[in-house]
Amino acid sequence: MTLLTAHGITRSYGSLQVLKGIDLQIQQGEIVAIVGASGAGKSTLLHIIGTLDRPDSGSVIIQGTDVSALQEKSLAQFRNERIGFVFQFHNLLAEFSALENVCMPGYIASKKSEKEIKERGAFLLDLLGLSSRMDHLPSQLSGGEQQRVAVARALLNNPAIILADEPSGNLDSRNAEDLHRLFFKLRDELNQTFVIVTHNEQLSEMADRRIMMRDGLMEI
Repeated sequence: MTLLTAHGITRSYGSLQVLKGIDLQIQQGEIVAIVGASGAGKSTLLHIIGTLDRPDSGSVIIQGTDVSALQEKSLAQFRNERIGFVFQFHNLLAEFSALENVCMPGYIASKKSEKEIKERGAFLLDLLGLSSRMDHLPSQLSGGEQQRVAVARALLNNPAIILADEPSGNLDSRNAEDLHRLFFKLRDELNQTFVIVTHNEQLSEMADRRIMMRDGLMEI
């Protein structure tokens, strides 16, 4: 089943054309790696399909919704409920525990009770091997544990898709490998869809599909 369709996506910053007409389809349960040199447009594309930025032209349709047509308030709600994000730096809130950090998107969505949100957060942390670390602050966690907390946070609202921008870029090789295996575990157990921008050759070769970007265009 097609989960996301991007058609004719262009984006320029001043006179610099970063994306030059991108067409892309993502299937449910697929892990797609986007690779390419710095400046090829990978992160810009990820931000646009994640609704963090708008294209100059073209459309993005996620689960039948044309997100390009949504107003800012509706777009923010859609993003919080349907899209999860994992970045190179975990961006955890230092004064909150692992469980509290994971639960934040649920509190923002306000669709479930606090009890239900905490139960979902605890389930995800347990699934990711962090059941004994729920009450720890980010400063008390290793780099690999912090990034797993960030993944659990991205999963909290049961999003349609998770977008990851260099998710293992700040990890050593062992923790990077653990994180990569985790993505495939989540795909296999939860049918979770991932689009991952990465320079990591091992991860890109493991993916179901590898998309090369060069000078604002895709080479599949």
